[in-house]
Amino acid sequence: MGDINNPGNTTYLFIKRTMDILGALVWLIGTSWLYIPVMILVKLDSTGPVIFGQWRVGKEEKLFRCYKFRTMISTETENKFKPNQRDERVTRIGKFLRRWSIDETPQIWNVLKGDMSLVGPRPELPYFVNSYQEWQRRRFAFKPGLTGWWQVNGRKQPMHDHIDEDIYYVENASIKLDILILLRTAGAVLGGKGAI
Repeated sequence: MGDINNPGNTTYLFIKRTMDILGALVWLIGTSWLYIPVMILVKLDSTGPVIFGQWRVGKEEKLFRCYKFRTMISTETENKFKPNQRDERVTRIGKFLRRWSIDETPQIWNVLKGDMSLVGPRPELPYFVNSYQEWQRRRFAFKPGLTGWWQVNGRKQPMHDHIDEDIYYVENASIKLDILILLRTAGAVLGGKGAI
């Protein structure tokens, strides 16, 4: 059977995909009661669609639409990156959704579709990938994750400067590491630290 933790091993990939599907279904069922109230609050708080899709770069540098609850005043501004944690474009309900990582929950559909995994490198914006060096592109060996190594290690640097953490995950990927990241993510989210 070979090394089960080898990213190129079909057994590893099968177990990882099975975890993705089962985990996504459990998450979807467990949080289903949340969606209607959130959609109503987002709609009442500001004009615009409740959910927006943003182009991100996935495994093997393939583009896919990454879904989120809208947290800014419009989808146009939300698609423009601004390196400011206190972004004035974020709505009142958007701040709450971000703190508790609720804005990311629609990405569970990306996991079920196979665009993303529960755990993996952060899905990157095409704008930043255009300036990547060759070594940085190694992060695209895996599907991007709903959570990952960078998110559970204190977010010591801005979202788009975390490539070293993503490379660490790629080089050390295993079922054990995935489970560790998921457990740390659960703890961070429940503590309101917004790990995803």
